[in-house]
Amino acid sequence: MRMNDPDPAPTGHAHLELPVSGMTCAACAARIEKVLNRLPGVRAEVSFAAERANVSFDPSRSSPQSIAEAVAHAGYAIPEQTVEL
Repeated sequence: MRMNDPDPAPTGHAHLELPVSGMTCAACAARIEKVLNRLPGVRAEVSFAAERANVSFDPSRSSPQSIAEAVAHAGYAIPEQTVEL
């Protein structure tokens, strides 16, 4: 692993990198991070500058749906994206 690489997800964990809209300051990012880290089996880091959340989670304890719902409940959004392969 290179020094600048993020920590890999613990064994058995999944990883999501989500765009987050609606943040207006670093306190918003801290709020989202706090909400996500309260979910069972979730470890999250949110960047206001990048407008992204890096989330590692245990799929047996939390789901992508519960993570998205927590972001929405905190008052922010995960915008829909289309990827063409």
